[in-house]
Amino acid sequence: MNRYWSDIVKSLTPYVPGEQPRLEKLVKLNTNESPYPPSPKVLEAIIGVSADALRRYPDPESTELRQAIAAQNRVEPAQVFVGNGSDEVIALAFLALLKQPLPLYFPDVSYSFYPVWAQLFGIECRTVPVAQDFSIDPDAYPEQNGGIIIPNPNAPTGMLMSLASIRRLLQRSADSVVVIDEAYIDFGGESAVGLIGEFDNLLVVQTLSKSRALAGLRVGYAMGNVGLIEALGRVKNSFNSYPLDAIAQCAAVAAIGDADHFQRSCQRVIASREALCSRMASLGFQVLPSGANFIFATHPRYPARQLFTALRERSIVVRHFDKPRIDNFLRISIGTDQDIAALLDALAELVG
Repeated sequence: MNRYWSDIVKSLTPYVPGEQPRLEKLVKLNTNESPYPPSPKVLEAIIGVSADALRRYPDPESTELRQAIAAQNRVEPAQVFVGNGSDEVIALAFLALLKQPLPLYFPDVSYSFYPVWAQLFGIECRTVPVAQDFSIDPDAYPEQNGGIIIPNPNAPTGMLMSLASIRRLLQRSADSVVVIDEAYIDFGGESAVGLIGEFDNLLVVQTLSKSRALAGLRVGYAMGNVGLIEALGRVKNSFNSYPLDAIAQCAAVAAIGDADHFQRSCQRVIASREALCSRMASLGFQVLPSGANFIFATHPRYPARQLFTALRERSIVVRHFDKPRIDNFLRISIGTDQDIAALLDALAELVG
């Protein structure tokens, strides 16, 4: 341990992202990246960025991008905040909105970055157990809280929470902010954005990393009441006035503008997901219902760790979480048809 570290650094347990291995003929199904390229209009936009745009600082308010997001979601630009990936947006929300006298609550099986941010910002947090079937019950959350954050679909389970349940959660938590993290909402779920006009305590966070295949550019955004967005802006402008560079802003506008490409890509992922679920069930796997671009599966006779290791030996990388309640599950990203065929061939050999 370095003697120059601050006390907070010494105490941190950082988030561990999915690995990016460099293996020959790799079938990479571990980080929920899109199996398909972004819209061709994105590449055209990037090529069209001028040298003058690069020598100047980017628009600190990402005005054109916020307008595009607002138009797509039928909100006002003042109700949109953008950041360097949804992880940064959520981190700012932790500091701007969720650092309160009462504890912050989130599911015990959830995105493992949440407790890291809570520790980093000195936020007391508590987990609420998901049900035996991994569903989320809004009535399990206390009415008095310092905030609630829930991924929908949940990660790593992929299970969806209904809009009725989200409305119930918002009604019960009228005095605190509820953040709905919708990184995977485009693969079969219904966004909570439509509830923003009804609830001024709702913040919806989305990303262009998954459904629009821009994980390498890092563009995320939040939508909510103007007061919530202003709070995010105050923190952003006390930390980094220029979180999105000129290339990212230009590419993101182009991606949002190509609705046809977006819809086709999402439908291909959904069709592949359903086919994979069916085939894995025929191999004896139990697969949770998924509304995401990944599935969460377990086999009653073969430990997940054993399957994870055996797949890796075959250059097929999936995700295994060595954590309570989910240590016998594998999270498998939806890949191309060729990727899925290779996975299924390997699984048939291993469990057949």
